Amino acid sequence: MSVVGVIGSQWGDEGKGKVVDILAEDAEMVVRYQGGNNAGHTLVVNGRKVIFHLIPSGILRDDVECVLASGLVIDLRVLVEELDTLKASGVLDKASLSLSEKAHVILPHHLMLDKLREQSKSGSVPVGSTLRGIGPCYEDKIGRRGVRIGDLYHPEIFKEILEATLEYWRPMLEGRGEVCPSADDVIAQIMPFAERVRPYVKDTVGFVQQGLKAGRQVLLEGAQGVMLDIDHGTYPFVTSSNTISGAACAGIGMGPTKVDHVVAIVKAYTTRVGAGPFPTELDDADGQFMRDKGHEYGSTTGRPRRCGWFDAVVVKRVNQINGSSSMAITKLDVLTGMKELKICVGYRLDGKEIETIPMHGLERVEPVYRTMPGWDEDITGARAMSDLPANARAYLDELVRLCECPISLVSVGPDRDETFLLQNPFR
Repeated sequence: MSVVGVIGSQWGDEGKGKVVDILAEDAEMVVRYQGGNNAGHTLVVNGRKVIFHLIPSGILRDDVECVLASGLVIDLRVLVEELDTLKASGVLDKASLSLSEKAHVILPHHLMLDKLREQSKSGSVPVGSTLRGIGPCYEDKIGRRGVRIGDLYHPEIFKEILEATLEYWRPMLEGRGEVCPSADDVIAQIMPFAERVRPYVKDTVGFVQQGLKAGRQVLLEGAQGVMLDIDHGTYPFVTSSNTISGAACAGIGMGPTKVDHVVAIVKAYTTRVGAGPFPTELDDADGQFMRDKGHEYGSTTGRPRRCGWFDAVVVKRVNQINGSSSMAITKLDVLTGMKELKICVGYRLDGKEIETIPMHGLERVEPVYRTMPGWDEDITGARAMSDLPANARAYLDELVRLCECPISLVSVGPDRDETFLLQNPFR
C-alpha cells in the first residue's frame, strides 16, 4: 500500500489536475479533501480538453474509485452537471464516485453573500473571490449552522437547520437590499439535485479506511495552493480552507502516519489569480509572453492570471510546511524562447535583505533575483532529463538546490504524454 498526497505549492493553478491524472495510473482510489467548485483543473487527453471543478481528475482512469471527502463544500447543481457530462461520455461506466455524507452544501444565500461582499465598497476587503459561495458556506460550517449532505435526506432536520441559518443571515441580506429566500424555496431548489446525487452518498471515512486496510494505492488531491491556505497563505487574500498537506488527513478522516509521499506541484514560473501580494509579478512583455504561451486564464472564471518569475522563497517555505517528498515541475515548456530566466532567491524589505516571507509588507518587497540563460529548443518531445537542453537542466537543478527538494516529475507540454517521471511516488 502507498498513500500519496498531491499539493499545489504556489498560489494555485500549478497543474494539479494533470499530475493527478498521470499518477492515478498507479492509483486505485483518488480522494479530494477540501475546497469547492472554486477549483478548476483543465486536462488535455488525446487532444481533447476536459475541465473539472469538483470531481477528481482520476475519474478519467478506468476502475479508479474517486471520493469527495468530508472537508469539501458542494454545490449540488455543479456536481450534477459534471455527472451528466461524464455519463454522456461513458466515463462513469468505468469508474466510480463516492460523496461524503458529512460534506457541507452550498446554498443559494451563500452565493448571494459572496457577491455582496466582493462588490461592497466598504467594510469587506475584496479578495478576488470566484463568487461560488465557498467562503460563506465554510462560515456556516465553522459557525455550526451548516447543512451537510446527509441532512438533506432527513426533511425535519434539514428544514430546522436551514431555518436557523437563514434567520442568521437575513439581517445582512435585507440590509443590503436583497430578499432572503425562505426555507421552502431553498428546499424546492435543492432537493431535485439532492436526489440525483443520492446514489453516491456514503460514509466516506469508513470507505477510505476499508481501502487502506485492503492495501489499496490511494492518491490524495487538494485544491488551490498553499499560498492560499487560510492559516499559512497571504492572508486575507486566501481561500476559506486549509490547503496544506496536513489538511488532507482532517478532510478525509485518516491519520498522518498513513501518508507515504507528498508531491509538491510547482509551476516553472509563478502565477496568481485575484487580489493580493505577488512579489515577482511581471507587468511587461515577459509576463504577457508567459500568459499567452501558457494559456494562463482561469478554468473556473476565465480571468487572466497574473504571471511572474519563479519565487524560490515561496516554494522553499511551502516545502517546509508540506513536508514535501518531491516536486512535480509543470509548464517548463512555456519558458522556451525566453533569452534569460530569473529566479527570486530573496527579498529586500525596508532596505534589508531577507530570505523568508514576512507576515507584513510582502506587497512592498523588492525581489532579489538570480539570472540564468534560457533556451530555444523545443522540449515537448523530451521524455527524460537527458533529452532537455543543457540550460533547461541547469534551471531545474537550481530549483532543486534553492527549494531543497528533489524533482519526481517534469511536464513539458499540455498533453498527458508530454510528461516524464524521474521517480514514481507509488513505487
